[in-house]
Amino acid sequence: MKRELLLLKIFFVYILIPVLLFAMPVSTIEGFPSICLYKNIFGKDCPGCGMTRAVLSLLHLHFAEAFAFNRMIVIVFPLIVFLFFKNLIKNVKQLINSPGKPI
Repeated sequence: MKRELLLLKIFFVYILIPVLLFAMPVSTIEGFPSICLYKNIFGKDCPGCGMTRAVLSLLHLHFAEAFAFNRMIVIVFPLIVFLFFKNLIKNVKQLINSPGKPI
């Protein structure tokens, strides 16, 4: 059972969600109201404001647009990519080493 859950996690988290994010245009989320608590209380952007739009822009290879949304993208995106692949490799190793029926 644990093996099947791990396989589902790998499929959804590491395959389906990135594909959906790549397919979703940035304009989809631009019309939504802000969920940033800091911005909603104080009316000013926090250091993380625009990061979601910046990541989506970067996924669509719009570098200038991503940098305009949030300049911290040059630090945050490489960390996101590193953690994504680190966890993917860890989960694949767990899947390979877990006992059970072969896939």
